[in-house]
Amino acid sequence: MAEHPAYPVGLRLTGRRVVVLGGGQVAQRRLPALIAAGADVLLVSPEATPSVEAMADAGEITWEKRSYREGDLADAWYALIATSDTEANTRASAEAERHRVWCVRSDDADAATAWTPATGHSEGVTVAVLTTNAKGRDPRHTAAVRDAVVEGLRDGTLVAPHYRTRTPGAVALVGGGPGDPDLITVRGRRLLAEADVVIADRLGPRDLLAELPPHVEVIDAAKIPYGRFMAQEAINNALIEHAKQGKSVVRLKGGDPYVFGRGMEELHALAEAGIPCTVVPGISSSISVPGAAGIPVTHRGVAHEFTVVSGHVAPDDERSLVDWPSLAKLTGTLVILMGVDKIGRIAATLVAHGKSPDTPVALVQEGTTAAQRRVDATLATVGEVVVAEDVKPPAVIVVGEVVAVGPRVSEPSE
Repeated sequence: MAEHPAYPVGLRLTGRRVVVLGGGQVAQRRLPALIAAGADVLLVSPEATPSVEAMADAGEITWEKRSYREGDLADAWYALIATSDTEANTRASAEAERHRVWCVRSDDADAATAWTPATGHSEGVTVAVLTTNAKGRDPRHTAAVRDAVVEGLRDGTLVAPHYRTRTPGAVALVGGGPGDPDLITVRGRRLLAEADVVIADRLGPRDLLAELPPHVEVIDAAKIPYGRFMAQEAINNALIEHAKQGKSVVRLKGGDPYVFGRGMEELHALAEAGIPCTVVPGISSSISVPGAAGIPVTHRGVAHEFTVVSGHVAPDDERSLVDWPSLAKLTGTLVILMGVDKIGRIAATLVAHGKSPDTPVALVQEGTTAAQRRVDATLATVGEVVVAEDVKPPAVIVVGEVVAVGPRVSEPSE
């Protein structure tokens, strides 16, 4: 007789009796999902693993400390047979058949009336994978397929947009991380995959834009016409305009939206326009880029603190909000963002207020990308080195003894 594939179905077990025979490793793996499904679980077993015993102690399951006996499955909706007694398993399986109880057997899947699929979860979706060919049943392959699907849904490489549940006309401010496309968060990548419109900074993970479907409109934030508005106002207006058209909009930003990213200004503008907004944190370049170059921002016995400042305004500029004299007195690490063209004046100010001119400095350009390079100097020489080495933004500048504690890394690891 031809072998027919199993018919997949989802069992709704809330408040319904489920009998588990055996308290070993199989039960330990399966019980959490049954508990999560709201099943009324009866465990029948003379003994159990410590984890299973803990479930019983917590009142999540009812445990009768004995062996299986005829009649245990009479009122069950579903049974998991997983004892080490083959004869008892056979008798229990026969009882399940008589009572029309769906039954899984760990010792002999072919003798069971049901199989447990390899399952995983992502954003309210349960992925269940079954082998269709009984003779070629391969649990490892089934689990691998499950893992690939779930991981693809989580990181956005497997595009499965929401339709009924997604909010039309919403904006997500997504921190894209320091540049390497693998360093965007799982949630950020998923939202990017579901977007209708993406308004991207030049410092965001540009490689991800090439993966978007053809219908997605990608807008370079640097090229939005300003007209009578300032650049940020133009970006705010673009977000609002596309959202009001009912589109799902992602504002893809480099690093984290709130670390010198003006994310709060965009959030305020959207709130005033009545546009719902989600903020997805990103990995900040202030920590990740030094790490990619072999520099820890803290290190035992060297630096117990690190401070992140913006260097886009020079120390002698009246618009500066940074207390440079106080920073010069700190013994920890100083991380400077957006300061390449001002680093000479910044270094001179730090030295003038007590920082040693021999303090190590590292500049990491295009950190975490294929173009990453690291240039080392001191506070006394960094102004000249930046010009001589033609260091260009974006670059993260690290000032402090941590620069010298690790092996030098000039390129990102594979």
